[in-house]
Amino acid sequence: MKILLVYPEYPDTFWSFKHALKFVGKRAAMPPLGLLTVAAMLPKHWEIKLVDTNIEKLTEKDILWAEYIFISAMNIQKSSAEYIISECKKLNAKIVAGGPLFTMEHENFPEVDHFVLNEAELTLPDFIRDLENGSAKKIYTSSKFCDIKTSPMPMYELVKFKHYATIGLQFSRGCPFHCDFCNITLLLGKVPRIKSSEQIIAELNKLHYLGWRRGVFFVDDNFICNKVELKDNILPKLIEWRKGKAGMAFVTELSINIADDEKLMDMMVDAGFSSVFVGIESPNKASLEECNKSQNSNCDLIDSIKKIQAKGMQVQGGFIVGFDNDGPSIFEEMVELIQKSGVVTAMVGKLQAPPKTSLWERLKKENRIIGGITGDNADGSTNIVTKMDIKILHEGYKKILQDIYSPKAFVSRVITFLKNYGESKVKPYIEFQYVLAVPRAIFYLGIIGKDRKQFWKLFFWALFRKPKFFPLAITFAIYGYHFRKVSDLHLI
Repeated sequence: MKILLVYPEYPDTFWSFKHALKFVGKRAAMPPLGLLTVAAMLPKHWEIKLVDTNIEKLTEKDILWAEYIFISAMNIQKSSAEYIISECKKLNAKIVAGGPLFTMEHENFPEVDHFVLNEAELTLPDFIRDLENGSAKKIYTSSKFCDIKTSPMPMYELVKFKHYATIGLQFSRGCPFHCDFCNITLLLGKVPRIKSSEQIIAELNKLHYLGWRRGVFFVDDNFICNKVELKDNILPKLIEWRKGKAGMAFVTELSINIADDEKLMDMMVDAGFSSVFVGIESPNKASLEECNKSQNSNCDLIDSIKKIQAKGMQVQGGFIVGFDNDGPSIFEEMVELIQKSGVVTAMVGKLQAPPKTSLWERLKKENRIIGGITGDNADGSTNIVTKMDIKILHEGYKKILQDIYSPKAFVSRVITFLKNYGESKVKPYIEFQYVLAVPRAIFYLGIIGKDRKQFWKLFFWALFRKPKFFPLAITFAIYGYHFRKVSDLHLI
């Protein structure tokens, strides 16, 4: 059997980092971990190819080569997925679809021949068996959750490493919290499941053997979901594994309550974690309680963020406006929170209600759902009738973006962060393309850029005040360029 794995393209979003990646000669942020894991589950005698349309074009030759096209996508990739499916069907290709997008709305894709939904560890074996027997069904689904200790090592060897800035690795699935706007527990459950330390080390060894030295994103829904296992097993093994190795800084997603556990933060830094994404959401306590974000409503957000930063981990933050409890003051309060906390990478979006979430069900009863979601939590769209006048919400949202990504405010926020930042324990790995990022930044941002004054302010401040963080300052300057380019798309 000849199988072509196809990954749809991301639109130009905050999370794509497309404009920033050009400075380091990369085409995409991360390869498709889900498809790499699916590839490892396919029979060994099948031929497998991977086309990630974020780094290369899907050609007619590719489609005609394959007996089946396997496609996986998230909501944000829906438009690209629809286009790929259409092009494949023009050539009479057989399509097998799975992943979050199709699991949540497979009925919207009538051209797909077979759906392998939910977790592939449970549904893919039945499909493969039936396919080889000539009796494959339309839909394969399961309401159960797999033991990810049985999940195979992803086929990292399919990846064209030179085109990516980071790569994904998974330790756990599921989240113990139940934020009402989030569909993670619908897809992956409320009880976190974890891999063994042996699995994690084996995957890291595979990546290291294949020559990977850049960032590794632990794509967990909440990395600290099992603190006991982390402290007693996983992190000590990661700390031991890292000895003598350069590069491969770790990034992950977690909840803000890590700030209450100094030992856990210290161990994560020692293990090589240099950046974490945190769903901060809102400075409005009533809005946090409204969406069931108890872990945030019971703490001082700025103090918690600064504790994490001081340990040596950057905090990337997700923020939301448009809650029922948000008033007109929320926009200024949001800007103040972001600026004072020094969250350089601040992703702000309007509230969206993913299908079947608690928020969706509540608003559906109130006749306040007005369509589907884009999957982009920072594109300025919403699919709900907000209690705040929509024009006020839209103008306030635009004002937030204008404020936090104006060159002056952005540089001020970077400086606030660098003054408070601890230091990563990761030994630097020098890559030529990343060295070239400095002269590229000087030329595009400091010479021909519109915001030259603020670039040079950050350049010289970091060079003389925080020289050990100078490369990070340049990285942030490039991020700022990307964020402003994307913000401009949403300020129309």
